[in-house]
Formats: sequence, C-alpha cells, structure tokens
Amino acid sequence: MSEESRIVTLLGIPFNLTNVISGAVVALVVFLLLFWFSRNLQMKPTGKQNMLEWLIDFTNGIVKSIMPNAEGRSYNLLAFTLFVFIFVANQAGLMFQVKVGDVVYFKSATAVPMTALTLAFMVNLLAHYMGVKKFGFMGYLKNTFTSPFPALLPINLLEQFTNIITLGLRLYGNIFAGEVLLTLVGKLALSHGILVFIPSAILELLWQGFSVFIGSIQAFVFTILTMVYISQKVEKED
Repeated sequence: MSEESRIVTLLGIPFNLTNVISGAVVALVVFLLLFWFSRNLQMKPTGKQNMLEWLIDFTNGIVKSIMPNAEGRSYNLLAFTLFVFIFVANQAGLMFQVKVGDVVYFKSATAVPMTALTLAFMVNLLAHYMGVKKFGFMGYLKNTFTSPFPALLPINLLEQFTNIITLGLRLYGNIFAGEVLLTLVGKLALSHGILVFIPSAILELLWQGFSVFIGSIQAFVFTILTMVYISQKVEKED
C-alpha cells in the first residue's frame, strides 16, 4: 500500500500534514460530540445523557479498579478524555479516508506511529511527573527505581523505555493493520469481476465490524495501562 505524506515547514520545523489534520479533526469531533452530549442535562437522564453518563461511569470504573483510594478520583477526567479520544481516533479511518493522488490527508490518527508513540510518551511523562510531585525527587527515585530491591535498578530503568514503546506500538500496530487489510480487500473487490466482488464485499463488512471491536479494545487497553503506569509512580512500593 503506497502512501505518501505532505510535509510542510513552519519556522524551520517540519510538520506532517496527515498527522496534524487527522489529530485535529479527531479532537474537534470529540469536542463537538461531548459538547452536544452535555447540553440540557436533566436529573432523570435520557438518550444522549445516558450515553455520556455510561461513558463516565465506565472510565471511572477503570480508574477505581487500579486506584481504589480517594487519590484515584483525580485521574477520572484523564481516563475519560484518553478513552474517548483514542476510541474516536481508532474508528475515524474506518468510516472514511481522504487521499489525493498518492498523498493521504486524513485517516485514523492512531494508525500513524508518531501519534501513537507521542500519546504513549505523554502519559508516561505524566506518570513520572505525578510521582515526583507526590514523593519529591529523591522519594520518586527510590519508589520507582530502587524498590523493592536496589539490584532491580537496571531492569526498572529499561522498563521505563519499554513501557513507551510497547504502549504506543501496540495501539499503532492494531489500527494500522486493520486499515491495511480493509484497503486490500476493497481493492480486491474492485479489481475483479462480480464473482469476486460479492465475497469481498461480505469480507469487507465483517472485517469492518471486527475492526470496530479491535479499536474499542485498544482504547480500553491504552487507558487501563495508563492508569497502571501512573499508579506505579504514585503508590508506595513495599
């Protein structure tokens, strides 16, 4: 699948338009969707308010399962925002893609490795910051890298880098693979006769549904691992 990206330079800094446009569109869609969901709230919820409250309860449950203490409640909004953004980003490329010639201008934002790895880097950086904020720098170093045994220092150091790579690449790999297969099946359906088109169309629909499921699971996995990484930094190691 040959795809190219349009690179623009601003103040000497190169920007990938696919990354910028895909991420910005998803952020705008999430904002408008949640803005609409949260209008005209009532004591007895119905319709879209039910959906919003279910999402909030679902992500609050993720946080509570990892950090059941009162401190965990301060991360409820983070978990909600992460889950909704990644969920919408995962599904966006399944609905439509914008391609002009060989240049793709819009697809699933998380099907771009730089976006997925940046999200992973940001949440890990936040986890370390919260650890320093709670324990102080020396306490954070002891709690994160030398507990429960100082001999674990090399492994704990390596783990901080592998957490970013595995968290980001897991998300990217699953979403990118789904889009590639959908594209290949679509090309197969259009490049051969009606005898191939019908089974290919059925396969396309089935894989589309499976990709929605995978995208949902990956949003859940990313959110729960984020909470796990934060809990490791802000909870005292015995």
